[in-house]
Amino acid sequence: MPEIRWTESGAVLTARWRSENGAPPPRRVRPADEALPAPVAYRLACEGTALLWRGDYQSARRLLRAMSRRVDRVPVPRGKTPAETFHLHRRARGHRARVLGMLLVPLGPDHGLALPRSPDVRRACEEAYGPADGSSVTSLRELLGVIGAHEWRRRGVEVPALGARIHPHYGVFSPVRGEYVDLVAAAPLPAAHDLAFDVGTGTGVLAALLARRGVGRVVATDADPRAVDCARDNIARLGLADRVAAVRADLFPPGRAPLIVFNPPWIPARPTSPLEHAVYDPDGRLLRRFLSGVPRHLTEGGEAWLILSDLAEHLALRTRADLREMFARSALRVVGTTSTTPRHPRAADPEDPLHPARSAETTTLWRLTLTP
Repeated sequence: MPEIRWTESGAVLTARWRSENGAPPPRRVRPADEALPAPVAYRLACEGTALLWRGDYQSARRLLRAMSRRVDRVPVPRGKTPAETFHLHRRARGHRARVLGMLLVPLGPDHGLALPRSPDVRRACEEAYGPADGSSVTSLRELLGVIGAHEWRRRGVEVPALGARIHPHYGVFSPVRGEYVDLVAAAPLPAAHDLAFDVGTGTGVLAALLARRGVGRVVATDADPRAVDCARDNIARLGLADRVAAVRADLFPPGRAPLIVFNPPWIPARPTSPLEHAVYDPDGRLLRRFLSGVPRHLTEGGEAWLILSDLAEHLALRTRADLREMFARSALRVVGTTSTTPRHPRAADPEDPLHPARSAETTTLWRLTLTP
């Protein structure tokens, strides 16, 4: 791991820099504690100086909240077009993440948080970072995400269409937007459904749902080893390990199936961190690769189910004509669609800069088959 360097009590010190979000190590670091006023801390963070916290854990959380309030006071500018507004919104979110990521905390050699009045974060860190391998420094913002992910994993997420809970691992997209699961639960299965491929399985929720619906065998794939481990864990919890196999693969497993399901990243834009790859697909490359690969992996008379939000269309990042052209280029035709509206809170928040697009968003399951 890279290192950060700072001066403390007249000595030059170093520590390993840990960032699962892919943030680069800060160039300037200074120690800080409760004596540092929030306005000064915010100014230093905006200027690119990271603050290595030496005070109380609860005080660090209060300071982070104070910095968050200050950065959120700056209104997000509105562009002349939906696409401009989207890019300005992304830029503002990136600035917010950089500023709040400047408050750092030390982790001990056992992943323990070396601050007074701190919780035991060792289990959460091990789930996110792997076995303890020495002392390091990370941002408090990331650590809070690690703690939150541990709680999600411990409690699980109720999925009504599945009639069970799914336990997402750190870094794996959680099925909190249940509308896409509902679409897969309601779509009519093709006549032959002895085998299905669940491409980009994530938590394994759709693979489990297909098995519960009567698909004889499901091969769930993902390129991310964390997702494969997560899917295997959930499949085992649900007692479906004899019918669902989670394997690491770049999109498709070998062979053909009469049903292929894919819930890709919905927005054709560049992710700014590894954790954003579940949402952003640069130039729609992953979507295009999937569609072009379907004819080589779909059996005659089978169906490929593509679950896709039209948010990119409302943001003027892609058109419906673009999508249909992708289908045609891949020799695929549409045999049916089912759509639903999102239920997440931002869709009803008029203060969200992207509210016009979010309020008009629909999610569609496209049933595709091979063109004769």
